[in-house]
Amino acid sequence: MTTRAHGPFDVKINPLQQYNTDDGAKLARMSIDKQFHGELEAASQGEMLSAGTDIKGSAGYVAIERVTGTLHGRSGGFTLQHNATMTRGAPALNIIVVPDSGTGQLMGLTGNMNIIIADGKHSYDFEYRLPQPA
Repeated sequence: MTTRAHGPFDVKINPLQQYNTDDGAKLARMSIDKQFHGELEAASQGEMLSAGTDIKGSAGYVAIERVTGTLHGRSGGFTLQHNATMTRGAPALNIIVVPDSGTGQLMGLTGNMNIIIADGKHSYDFEYRLPQPA
């Protein structure tokens, strides 16, 4: 059975030391710290790699973040994998639960998450599935 979780989250992104420092690379590396609220009460930490271009509004990023807390009252952790592009201002975002990354009461979790940014505030829409208890 598919279930949805919604709510706001706070995020802090800070630069980390880059590996490729070539001026033409336009690469960046950042830490991610989030606090989820609502139906997902959790904290996450992760890392993001991004690439910019010479074309305004075109870029991409990948990220991995480990989430720990409670999802609709079930405690545990899981890992999210991000893949996103912006093509001349048109966004494409894919965030999935890494297979078999769920722990505790979230073991077997699968799903995908969407991030919504409106009026400078962040929220999530998380569609997920958990195995039915035996």
